[in-house]
Amino acid sequence: MSTNKLRLGPLPKAETTKLTVTLPADLKKRLEQYAKVHSQAHGEQVDAAALIPHMLDTFISRDREFLKRSRTSDALSVPTHLPST
Repeated sequence: MSTNKLRLGPLPKAETTKLTVTLPADLKKRLEQYAKVHSQAHGEQVDAAALIPHMLDTFISRDREFLKRSRTSDALSVPTHLPST
């Protein structure tokens, strides 16, 4: 499988903080399926939980309306992507 087909590339190392979320069962199952495909595509085992921050980062960093509003608001002074290490 070609790695350029998946939206999510290899996972970078980053400083982390813990956040607990509750997911619908069907979403958890699809996330686990994605993790399996991602692991095969990149040749590195990754569990579903490790994908979540990177998926969220990708989503947020590509949300044009959010980026537009965050540039014009001092209240939203957060980075637009996770730092790569």
